[in-house]
Amino acid sequence: MVDWDHPALSVARQCRLLGISRTSVYRCRKARHVRDLELMDLIDRQYLVCPFYGSRRMTAWLRQLGYRVNRKRIQRLMREMGLKPIYPKPRTTRPHPMHKVYPYLLRGMTIDRVDQVWAADITYIPMVRGFLYLVAIMDWASQKVLAWQLSNTMDASFCVAALQRALETGRRPEVFNTDQGAQFTSEAFTGLLSDHGIRISMDGRGRCQDNIFVERLWRSLKYEEVYLRAYDHVSDAETGIGAWMAFYNDKRPHQALNDDTPAAIYAGGSGLDNPPPTSATLAPGETPAHTEGAHI
Repeated sequence: MVDWDHPALSVARQCRLLGISRTSVYRCRKARHVRDLELMDLIDRQYLVCPFYGSRRMTAWLRQLGYRVNRKRIQRLMREMGLKPIYPKPRTTRPHPMHKVYPYLLRGMTIDRVDQVWAADITYIPMVRGFLYLVAIMDWASQKVLAWQLSNTMDASFCVAALQRALETGRRPEVFNTDQGAQFTSEAFTGLLSDHGIRISMDGRGRCQDNIFVERLWRSLKYEEVYLRAYDHVSDAETGIGAWMAFYNDKRPHQALNDDTPAAIYAGGSGLDNPPPTSATLAPGETPAHTEGAHI
């Protein structure tokens, strides 16, 4: 009866027009949250298939499925999930206005050895009641996940914790590449990189393919683990994702690595005979051929 996302009428105004108490409406807020979780799950699945969908296209797609939603609601949910359409355009990621943004360093670089470039990204993990955020740090050449961390908020602390775990191995990259999200531009995150003498690179305008390998990691993780489970608690998610990450690193053959495993390539510590193409070595708009329809 009450539209929480009405573009013109506030909830209080709708309650006065309907002659009902606001208290009774807010008491039903939990049911609305369940509907939001249903929409967020659908949005997450469709985003993996069509990462170029913004709020307009996502709203139209949901309406085709029979959901009565407006764009304002989908904008809010996608913002809460940390999802942004992947296509070249200015300001696809909004850094904190007080944070320093570092230049992009990968242009023209051939990435052909481990610990040359590490990358990090954040994704949304659905739960039975609620959701979590997951950050992963990956070595670009071997595609090994070096560290990961779950959080129920999008602050910088869980990204810093994952970075600390990756650096505790005693190995470090020459360059660390991220997007311009506030978690990665924070002083805590960039300061830790600088303290270890690591050069910081941040995706700029038109660099929508720079985290292609991490994006493929998210797709594999969700279809092979997350969507097959219904996590009730954070501990369930940690156990399930942890087991899958170990399988991904140590046992799962990767076509891009000539059916070797990321852990084996990373442990070798040497350069790759046939390094997989990256967006840093491709022409603008070109996509790494081996990622199309292939498992990383």
